[in-house]
Amino acid sequence: MNAAPPKIRRALMLVNPNARRGSEAVEPIARRLRFLGLDVIIERFETPDELAADIARRRHEVDLVIVCGGDGTMNAAAPAILETGLPMGIIPMGTANDLARTLHIPENFTTAANIIAVGHTRTIDVGLVNGRPFFNVASVGLSAQLANKLDKGTKRRWGKLGYAMTALKIASTARPFEAEIVSASGTSLVKTLQVAVGNGRYYGGGTVVEADATIDDGTLDLYSLEAGDVWQLVTMLGAFRRGTHGAWREVRTEKCVAFELRTERPMDVNVDGDIITQTPAHFEIRPKAITVFVPEPGAAD
Repeated sequence: MNAAPPKIRRALMLVNPNARRGSEAVEPIARRLRFLGLDVIIERFETPDELAADIARRRHEVDLVIVCGGDGTMNAAAPAILETGLPMGIIPMGTANDLARTLHIPENFTTAANIIAVGHTRTIDVGLVNGRPFFNVASVGLSAQLANKLDKGTKRRWGKLGYAMTALKIASTARPFEAEIVSASGTSLVKTLQVAVGNGRYYGGGTVVEADATIDDGTLDLYSLEAGDVWQLVTMLGAFRRGTHGAWREVRTEKCVAFELRTERPMDVNVDGDIITQTPAHFEIRPKAITVFVPEPGAAD
């Protein structure tokens, strides 16, 4: 008796035409995936809501979703991925690509496509802020100001250098703000330049959330930057890149499953690079919430 032929996996490939890099490579990527045995449907979207709607509309037609874009695009897909339970493949086309970095998915499109076709998966945590999901970091203060000031034209033209240029402008006028942090350990009143809550390992183009953070450890990592002025941050930059900033007395850190952040007036919350909500902000973890395609253990990053 002949064995039944293997089932062809149907993939919905969602493309951000405004991605900084690689949108012109969509058709070659799709051809590669088809060559490797996937039945690929390509959908282009213009807004985050349209992206989520595409996933919801085609949820019963496909076996997996492939998201082509940067961290903002991944974040826009997260609510629909959570709702449908479909596994997610990642083709990194953004500026920072921190979720891809956390998952050891390289920026080479062919290699990223091969990872999806092989089919090895990992189940990861998702952070929630006021009910909105995030993969990397949600923060208030400096990074929210950066997100407000960094326009798409600067990102497309200058990439990571655009982040640095805009950050320098913000640094010249940044001032600490007062906040109340509530966690299982109690309530802390702080004067801070930034409060960040991380779910994954990387954010901001490769900065480490916390030295031992992983995206499936079931916890959130909070830090509060309580330096007197932003220029003290310059001396800490190396520690932030390594995730050892908690060793500085100016940096408050805590690991927990939920936090509350309150400010005197509503302040913007930067969620994976986009302003999504405002304080007061409730942060919580949803463990093992989304399945993603990743390199097989032992494979080269």
